[in-house]
Amino acid sequence: MSETLFSGASQRLDAAVKHTKISEDTIERLKYPKSTIKVSIPVRMDNGELKVFEGYRVRYDDTRGPAKGGIRFHPNVSVDEVQSLAFWMTFKCAAVNIPFGGGKGGITVNPKELSLAEVERLSRGYINAVADFIGPDIDIPAPDVYTNQMIMGWMMDQYSVIKRHIVPGVITGKPIAMGGSLGRETATAMGAFYVMQNMLPKFKKEPKSTTVAVQGFGNAGSILAELLFDAGYKVVAVSDSKGGIYSKDGLNIPSVKKTKAETRKLEAVYCEGSVCNLVDHEKISNEELLELDVDVLVPAALENQITKENADRIKAPYIFEVANGPTTPEADAVLESKGIKVIPDILTNAGGVTVSYFEWVQNRMGYYWSEEEVNTKLKEKMIPETESIWNIAQEKKISFRTAAYVHALDRIELAVNAKGVKSHFEKV
Repeated sequence: MSETLFSGASQRLDAAVKHTKISEDTIERLKYPKSTIKVSIPVRMDNGELKVFEGYRVRYDDTRGPAKGGIRFHPNVSVDEVQSLAFWMTFKCAAVNIPFGGGKGGITVNPKELSLAEVERLSRGYINAVADFIGPDIDIPAPDVYTNQMIMGWMMDQYSVIKRHIVPGVITGKPIAMGGSLGRETATAMGAFYVMQNMLPKFKKEPKSTTVAVQGFGNAGSILAELLFDAGYKVVAVSDSKGGIYSKDGLNIPSVKKTKAETRKLEAVYCEGSVCNLVDHEKISNEELLELDVDVLVPAALENQITKENADRIKAPYIFEVANGPTTPEADAVLESKGIKVIPDILTNAGGVTVSYFEWVQNRMGYYWSEEEVNTKLKEKMIPETESIWNIAQEKKISFRTAAYVHALDRIELAVNAKGVKSHFEKV
């Protein structure tokens, strides 16, 4: 297998297999995606030009239930990336005991170069192309990088047009008015916050004395930064795709969020009435943020941010992965040799898929929960699974990443075993 993102992702499976009893059938099933589709999406642009975009959907494994996974719009989307993300989703759903398998989709596009009307036509065109490949009992998409609830609403509406009846359960992360769930917008950050609140005391880290740097100030990163700020943690650095800001005395995250929303620039400006004061801070790059001397590092941007090239310069003793696949396997080895604890993506960012599951359940039963109920159910899901992974890591003396994969593998094995494995069919 060539050195691709997927080959790196699959190394995590190889590491976990050594620490649990898994049948050959399960290992064989997980080597390859169940199905992959590549589509072309013709879009009539605002200037009259016809442009064709490439789209993908991968259903990696559905042994434990319908596939589940987001759709991203990004210039770097490829079949390798989508397959890797679908692989991670398989383990993420199993790690937190959600009855779904793993799927993922995407379109190779820079949506920032399109008008809103062009994005809508692209979104509906994607559903036209993959409609026979998805469904509430088959594969359930959700938002991901550069997609949002409005785009999910267009996609659900288009699927309903094709099927000639309303099908809210085909997509999660929809607008509330179209069957979305309260709490879904904050779910990834809230789930990560619950994991951090559970884990950090085990490392003897208290909020007021703990410094945090957050790479990625999108939906998940910005909400998590604010949750941590409100809980008393000192968030000293944040960044977006254009760069970051750092203040050793801590940033006022609500102010940073407000300023970015108003100016689309990541500058820490405090405004009270008509008086605005620029807070002392340094401008830093994303690369510099990763290497800051802080207690906790939160990669919440894209994959492959911590690599063998920069892993040795990472100083934070604790890393909580809110992005998918931000750390390469080669970097993992370096971090482990330095004693740095990495709480993996398949646990830390599983709040999003958990509340997506809650949304799907609500769509199926036609009854909807309050935001408080959703957050309570999310906490009740995240805390026990965090404890289980912690206990596996301590018992087997393995990394938290490997422990999370062991935990997930054991659940996948139960589902595979229930359908019959080699030992059931061997002649006595």
